[in-house]
Amino acid sequence: MKKYGFNIARGLIALVLLAGGSAKLSGVPELHESFYILGLPEWFGYFIGACEIAGAIGLFIRPLCAISAAGIAMIMAGGVYFHVMHTPVAEGIPAFVILALSVFVFLKTKSQILKLRKT
Repeated sequence: MKKYGFNIARGLIALVLLAGGSAKLSGVPELHESFYILGLPEWFGYFIGACEIAGAIGLFIRPLCAISAAGIAMIMAGGVYFHVMHTPVAEGIPAFVILALSVFVFLKTKSQILKLRKT
């Protein structure tokens, strides 16, 4: 039963990031507004979109799962920060949930990082 929770978490993270990353890469203006508000350059939104897609894919590649989860957690921490500082806090709940799921996946797979160093 434990394995199902892990796989459900990975699947939910991947679905959200593939959708969000694809929308950012396709230039949906509403998703790029937050970067403008934070004073970040326009290309940064595209960079984050590419990172989200790469992270979603990396979750399903065993040696990259923990690293991908850690990267996703950092991106989501930025998303939570943005929502707490610039929008109603309730709008940050999805980013917080993905952050929590990413930390869960990282904690479950962090031992794989050590295996990477040995090879």
